[in-house]
Amino acid sequence: MWQDLIVAIALVLVIEGITPALSPASFRRGLLMVAQMNDRVLRRIGLAAMLGGALLIYLVKG
Repeated sequence: MWQDLIVAIALVLVIEGITPALSPASFRRGLLMVAQMNDRVLRRIGLAAMLGGALLIYLVKG
């Protein structure tokens, strides 16, 4: 169980590091856009990401 959690966290770090490593300028522009977003939009994006991730886990682990 703990090993699976650590692997999941490691995958998040790898995926999150791809954009800044390959295109730092695009990453910076994206961060500036996110910083200017309204709180409601950010909450909805976060909720959609969490629900999508939970659904994917449910479908894979069934």
